[in-house]
Amino acid sequence: MDFTDIELSGKTRREHDLLGEMDIPVEYYFGVQTMRAVENFHISRVRLNFFPQLIRALADVKQGAAAANRDLGLLDPAIADAITRACEELREGRLNEQFVVDMVQGGAGTSTNMNANEVIANRALELLGHEKGEYAYCHPNNHVNLSQSTNDAYPTAVRIALARSIDGAVASLRELIAAFHAKGEEFAHIIKMGRTQLQDAVPMTLGQEFEAYAATLTEEIDRLQTNLRLFYEINMGATAIGTGINADPDYAELCTKHLREITGLPLSKATNMIEATSDTGAFIMNSSALKRLAVKLSKICNDLRLLSSGPRCGLNEINLPPRQPGSSIMPGKVNPVIPEVVNQVAFRVIGNDLTITLASEAGQLELNVMEPIIVHSLFENIEMLVNAMNTLREKCVVGITANPEICRRMVYNSIGLVTALNPYLGYETSTMLAKEALQTGKGIYDLVLEHRLMSEEELHKVLLPENMVHPRKKITE
Repeated sequence: MDFTDIELSGKTRREHDLLGEMDIPVEYYFGVQTMRAVENFHISRVRLNFFPQLIRALADVKQGAAAANRDLGLLDPAIADAITRACEELREGRLNEQFVVDMVQGGAGTSTNMNANEVIANRALELLGHEKGEYAYCHPNNHVNLSQSTNDAYPTAVRIALARSIDGAVASLRELIAAFHAKGEEFAHIIKMGRTQLQDAVPMTLGQEFEAYAATLTEEIDRLQTNLRLFYEINMGATAIGTGINADPDYAELCTKHLREITGLPLSKATNMIEATSDTGAFIMNSSALKRLAVKLSKICNDLRLLSSGPRCGLNEINLPPRQPGSSIMPGKVNPVIPEVVNQVAFRVIGNDLTITLASEAGQLELNVMEPIIVHSLFENIEMLVNAMNTLREKCVVGITANPEICRRMVYNSIGLVTALNPYLGYETSTMLAKEALQTGKGIYDLVLEHRLMSEEELHKVLLPENMVHPRKKITE
């Protein structure tokens, strides 16, 4: 095993578990069960410490459990205090490098839980004046994991961490929405052609297009925050399958109370602990909300790539900030690399949503053992979406500029302009104009004047941007 961020002296301590003994480097705060997991799971190469929020939430859970056990007289106050102090250090970001288990693991999260139990136990031992591994004074299972099972501690920590992570995602989303609003205001005066099915439709403003992007993303704040509340129901005290075996009758409520105080989140004890232990509905719903956001981001990025296409042989209505040379063979080419990378993030999020769906369906009876891949996929989705939204805002949206003359020229030359004239010329005449424009290549604007269907003054009034992009009474004078 190679933990390049942990320097070793060569000294070891001997630990044992169900399968036998193992020598553990003295620098490791984790112990034998974590080492077994490291040996077994070389899967994603993404360790627990890649997601500090999860480590913080594991510390929350272990501190809340210790406080409840202390209050019930089940845990020596000195040991509870040492566990609490160790958990507080973890929340400060200390010992993150000791969380080394692969996010994707068998065992329904037991390896993650034991990694936390062992690190906290060994740091608590040091705080108590003992050496790492002297588990008679503070044991990973007997003390840190007291009144718990992986099946309640792990999902509770995951829910707390995901709730905080989604709060962060909403913050990034709000900033991106604000950037689109700013562009909407900046481009409010620029008339352009709207399109449906990639064909000319009717005029609009570039500002309206960007305001629509802001509006569609704003809807996702409600979706994310509504589904976020599903994470607030926890099953601490359920222990193995929800029956509460090996836990005091008052433990569940007391532990939940302490966790509310520690986290500041409105956590509540699940109504049915057996259901809560096996159910993954909250993960499915939140994954769905993240997928919906990803789909919308991808659609917007598709639009940005189309609107900026060219510059000579495409739409060229907007300019994306140039971020890097676009080709190793074509001089002068600059590609829309930022929207492209956001598209790819969206594809990954959509794929992870399917993984979460299949893993949720694959649970049997009183536990879903596939939770680790669900957890990994959700954290990855949030991490990538936050990074993608920040990148899109910082390196693309805020630097977008418009080409107003190109936009206006396209409107005046477009067949779609005839739709704005339909109320004044009638459907038959408008159809005739559209057909002639297609046959001759002339613009609708020029044909109306050529056939003397309207005066230049009347035509100009009808085709003023403010007269084409909003509902209004027919212009009669």
